[in-house]
Amino acid sequence: LPHLHPKTKPISTKMSLTTPTPAPGDTYKGWLFKWTNYIKGYQRRWFVLSNGLLSYYRTQAEMGHTCRGTINLATANIAVEDSCNFVISNGGTQTYHLKASSEVERQRWITALELAKAKAFRMQAESDDSGDDSTSPGAGQGAGSRNSEVQSTLRTLGSKVEDLSTCNDLIAKHGSALQRSLSELEGVRLGGETSEKIRQVTERATLFRITSNAMINACRDFLALAQAHSKRWQKALQAEREQRVRLEETLEQLAKQHNHLERAFRGATVLPPSQSPVPGKGDVSDEDEENEFFDACEDVQEFITVPLDEQSLASSPESPQSQEVVPVRKRRSRIPDKPNYSLNLWSIMKNCIGKELSKIPMPVNFNEPLSMLQRLSEDLEYYELLDRGAKCQSSLEQMCYVAAFTVSSYSTTVHRTGKPFNPLLGETFELDRMQESGYRSLCEQVSHHPPAAAHHAISERGWTLRQEIALASKFRGKYLSIMPLGSIHCIFEKSNNHYTWKKVTTTVHNIIVGKLWIDQSGEIDVVNHRTGDRCHLKFAPYSYFSRDVARKVTGVVTDKNGKAHYVLSGTWDEKMECSRVMQSSRGGENGADGRQKTVYQTLKAKELWRKTPLP
Repeated sequence: LPHLHPKTKPISTKMSLTTPTPAPGDTYKGWLFKWTNYIKGYQRRWFVLSNGLLSYYRTQAEMGHTCRGTINLATANIAVEDSCNFVISNGGTQTYHLKASSEVERQRWITALELAKAKAFRMQAESDDSGDDSTSPGAGQGAGSRNSEVQSTLRTLGSKVEDLSTCNDLIAKHGSALQRSLSELEGVRLGGETSEKIRQVTERATLFRITSNAMINACRDFLALAQAHSKRWQKALQAEREQRVRLEETLEQLAKQHNHLERAFRGATVLPPSQSPVPGKGDVSDEDEENEFFDACEDVQEFITVPLDEQSLASSPESPQSQEVVPVRKRRSRIPDKPNYSLNLWSIMKNCIGKELSKIPMPVNFNEPLSMLQRLSEDLEYYELLDRGAKCQSSLEQMCYVAAFTVSSYSTTVHRTGKPFNPLLGETFELDRMQESGYRSLCEQVSHHPPAAAHHAISERGWTLRQEIALASKFRGKYLSIMPLGSIHCIFEKSNNHYTWKKVTTTVHNIIVGKLWIDQSGEIDVVNHRTGDRCHLKFAPYSYFSRDVARKVTGVVTDKNGKAHYVLSGTWDEKMECSRVMQSSRGGENGADGRQKTVYQTLKAKELWRKTPLP
């Protein structure tokens, strides 16, 4: 759109009706000055108004990949401060203080924003009421399709009528202002005020012309739509009806062919060649094909992988190897390189302080190329600890292995600052390692808001693990805290020992500036509910002034009477050791709470777990 400025471009008294104006429903773009902070003040930004959303970018080149912010006009409040400044706020955390180059340019934006807001509000109201207008289940599909098409056209025409009403209100508003300026001009004496008043009248007339053009464009669109639909509606409706009938017939034929091929394949792969498929549960007669072609056989796997080569084709059909289905997987040796995009994380998250992590829109550049379900399944990386614990005769020694297993789940987090992708509701991740490792794991996303996952793993070596994990998170500006909620259960079949524990808090540091790094801090109580044994683990938070080793973890295993039997020590990113307690006594240095620390006399340390090198 051309920028009209009264000081640089004289306005003709003959107003052309072809001047570009913000027509209702069109995309409106242009430069505006946006208030950033008290240091930089107003900065020039490229704004785009489209589909009821106002978005801005640093430059026009950023429109393809990086949006700096978006505000929904359906719930926004638009306020004018002075001749060039106006404010847009959604009543929450988003408030844009904007400034145009002139009053004319500001009013163009105000007109376009008010039209877009009215349209977005109507669309939101229609979507909320769409359930009341839907057809009943007893109505036919064809009638529902025709009704939806009619309603769509009526909504479009009604939207144009509402645009005319909005333009009419704006014309009345600007007409009153123009009338007041003309009245004031009549009472002004010729002198120094004359030029200023004439300039105001000229700008008012320009604003009135812009709004009038918008109304004329809306009228033109309305008439064009009405004329086009009145002539072509019957032809389009008949063509859609015929096409739907043809599609239904084609879909029915494809479904019958698919069912026939599926039964033929099932009989060729499951039954020996000497036998033929017998109609029963897994097979249906030709008369029932039309009604039952979606039924599935009860004793057939959902997925079948059949690798074919020359040897398998030449083998005997009666041999056991020919009937055994073996899945063949070719795993990749490395994952693709991480995309290298220079994005400022603080510019994206500065408006999200105090919010939950699930409510923060994050670019996929900060994501790991896997889902949260797969990340949760990685807790089983050191499953050997539970295998060794299942063989223990002593419940206290078994507690040491369970405690080491809880620490091992954090071993890879020190290098992984990326966020896994949020799974879809009902999405599952299965890890079947029964042949090589003796366990099978299944993880499912059971809640979307708030996000929650259920994980179940069973091993043929005598243990079962299950956990229900939900994440509570807070963004604090300099760091991000992630607090896992839910309990983890581990049950050993032989001894019937039932252990439970919870996860510690994960903190991501240097959100604003510097290199991202992760720390684990907090305390874990691993409890054996059958014997009353307990292990108290403490994850020490990182401190620049501490003399202890970084990422330190310490713990004590006690029986139901509180007597210590084992002392655990190590780091959550390298190894864990345990030492048997021979004697304990009070003494030594005072702790942080003023009480004396307990001194344990132990035997030589035994290594429970050590992290395997990363590939």
